[in-house]
Amino acid sequence: MGNPPVEVAIAVLYQQGRFLLQLRDNIPNILYPGYWAFFGGHLEPGEDAFTGVKRELLEEIGYAPPRLDLFQRRMSNTIIRNVFHGPLTVPVESLQLNEGWDLGLCSIADVRRGACYSPKAQEERPLGPPHQEILLMFLEHYPSFDT
Repeated sequence: MGNPPVEVAIAVLYQQGRFLLQLRDNIPNILYPGYWAFFGGHLEPGEDAFTGVKRELLEEIGYAPPRLDLFQRRMSNTIIRNVFHGPLTVPVESLQLNEGWDLGLCSIADVRRGACYSPKAQEERPLGPPHQEILLMFLEHYPSFDT
């Protein structure tokens, strides 16, 4: 018998038809180094997913969304992803990046082609495959999102 799955809570935050993503640090010992991903992270022992995602957003970017709704709970043998979504109601420039290499708003076109430009990296960087998949599912579920 293997280890129980790791449980995380992540946030799909959006503003004016674009998604806020974190460019993960480009260090080899983390999952998806140098890839665009969501803000969020592991739940603390005994912590529910909603509390965890709010804590992670405050820790990582100093942001408390006025609203977060559960989009989906994705389970595999190794990870449970609690995916929340909500609006980014402040300018990106007012966010405080406390974890990661960069942050930015990626367009729907960026999501579809799987890459987004990073001013700090001064190049396009790929979206993490599960993150792109979740965003594509989000766009499919909310077809009027970009209107």
